[in-house]
Amino acid sequence: MGATISTDLQTTGAVLVLAGELDVRSTSEIRTALYEHLRVHGSYTDGRVLVDLSDVTSIDETALKVLAAASRRARRRGGAVVLRGACPAVRRMLHLTHLVRLFELERLPVPA
Repeated sequence: MGATISTDLQTTGAVLVLAGELDVRSTSEIRTALYEHLRVHGSYTDGRVLVDLSDVTSIDETALKVLAAASRRARRRGGAVVLRGACPAVRRMLHLTHLVRLFELERLPVPA
């Protein structure tokens, strides 16, 4: 299974939804989607760009670097990339690569 990329237009703003395996094979797609999302939705509300990783099964350093570059671009414009629903494996990779400092991490509430 490869990566799946979509945009979810919610009442709080647009959310870029990434799913599946994010690795070197999908970085071009991810980069294109992220930069287009930043261009179209980056100035929406407070400049925060929400990327939902809830359905990401794995991520490698290459894909994380693409997310980090998008985060730097958003910060230069006064915004931020917020990662929603990062599973423990993704959070671990963020810490191991020391890229965690470039993002806000938002966790989804645990259902009752």
